[in-house]
Amino acid sequence: MEALVCRNLGDPTIPPDGADDSALTLSTTHPIPQLDSATAVRVRVKATSLNFANFLQIQGKYQEKPPLPFIPGSDYSGTVDAVGESVTKFKIGDPVCSLAALGSFAQFIVADQSELYLVPKGCDLVAVGAFPVAYGTSHVALVHRAQLHAGQVLLVLGAAGGVGVSAVQIGKVCGAIVIAVARGSKKAQFLKSLGIDHVVDLSEENVIQSVKGFLKARKLKGVDVLYDPVGGKLTKESLKLLNWGAQILIIGFASGEVPVIPANIALVKNWTVHGLYWGSHKIHQPHVLEDSLKELLSWLANGLITVKISHAFSLREANLAFGALKNREAIGKVLIVLDDSRAARAKL
Repeated sequence: MEALVCRNLGDPTIPPDGADDSALTLSTTHPIPQLDSATAVRVRVKATSLNFANFLQIQGKYQEKPPLPFIPGSDYSGTVDAVGESVTKFKIGDPVCSLAALGSFAQFIVADQSELYLVPKGCDLVAVGAFPVAYGTSHVALVHRAQLHAGQVLLVLGAAGGVGVSAVQIGKVCGAIVIAVARGSKKAQFLKSLGIDHVVDLSEENVIQSVKGFLKARKLKGVDVLYDPVGGKLTKESLKLLNWGAQILIIGFASGEVPVIPANIALVKNWTVHGLYWGSHKIHQPHVLEDSLKELLSWLANGLITVKISHAFSLREANLAFGALKNREAIGKVLIVLDDSRAARAKL
């Protein structure tokens, strides 16, 4: 089978051509994984998404560092190709999605039936490949941790990225007043098309002045929940907008700079700071992930949320996919599409 293999830590934007400086190699003869238990299911991967964590992991900068060589990749969609003798939840041909610690940048992947989710009828199987991590992260953060509810003010930084788009959509489903921050007119226009209450274009506006003006016009005191996948200077500025008793969701540091949240101000203003390492729930609270993804798939099937695909590439073009992620060109999610990829990509 075809698989994208990380043999050396390094820059994933270099073409996977086997060159000495290439972190990724495209193998066309990688062994097809076999069923390893009676409840195992082999999935023919249709699509798999790129997350910032994948980028960091290939560079060796992520908190989890798998031994070399490894096949990167986390969330994916596809169809059931083979089942173990004790599998009761799925049959060959079923459309499914899941997330893995590693291994989805390949034509086939094996998972236990307990880790797979049936994709509801009417859902685009290609788009669902970009679903579990981004939407799961935002759902656990906003619904489970912050318990966001109607009428609260939600401020989303990096709102045009993968997790950002999912956060603003989930915020609207929860009935929150959503403020989205992004950079560039195209991203701002896209966010406005989602019905977001207020959009700040960092290339043209000062975030503090813009948000304060909106809050004043709506007779609102401040921000109740800050969703932050960016970090850096923008986090520091955004803290000035928070209400007493606000909640801060630390999702990641796309800016490359880890922010400092002053403990004395958090004390005086009664802030709650949530660290959200979504993947660790799979070990410590798997039921939270299961309940979250089931609800999200229901929302997707009923049209309450949609998956925005910005770019789609083949395995051979993985460096271009990572380049789009690195250069912040994406509005929504970046996908790698397998299994008759030309037809699938044409559809996008």
